[in-house]
Amino acid sequence: MAESAVKGHWDAPSGEVRQVTVPADARKLCTLAHVGYEDAFLVEVGDPGARTPEEWVRVIIESAPAVVRRALWPGWTAIGLKLHPTTDRESVLGWEVHRSTPEFVLLAAGSRIGMPAQLLLKRNEHALLFSTFVQHDNQAARAVWAATEPMHVPIVRRILSEAASRWSTRTTTWSG
Repeated sequence: MAESAVKGHWDAPSGEVRQVTVPADARKLCTLAHVGYEDAFLVEVGDPGARTPEEWVRVIIESAPAVVRRALWPGWTAIGLKLHPTTDRESVLGWEVHRSTPEFVLLAAGSRIGMPAQLLLKRNEHALLFSTFVQHDNQAARAVWAATEPMHVPIVRRILSEAASRWSTRTTTWSG
């Protein structure tokens, strides 16, 4: 991964994104056996109902700048996540669409090291809630996540901020 290209990209201006406590109703949507790590972000958007949750998560992840997408895949596989081919339309940049409803989409990735994870995007009245859930099945998984977590939060915040910035510069009919 070209770290300097990615680092420069993370320094771009941000949109309206706030880290929040994971709401109980969001936590209940997670299907992992147990959760060792969780986080949540609210992303302010003009009209959360303008797209389905699956469309929103695809716009956020699959429409991220190419340098970002090229960094995410090897990063996720390096921490042991088992991803689907990126050409699989039943996945979002390799994450399986585990459940998709009019209110939320839950993406899932298995793990080679005992650290399966899920990403949740849930529409609220005026914002999108984006949550990460990670299961730690053993000490190795806990150690890998401990090394990953300091990078995870700023990367998620940046991806969400860049998506919010892209939306604020386009009309509501923008498709990606």
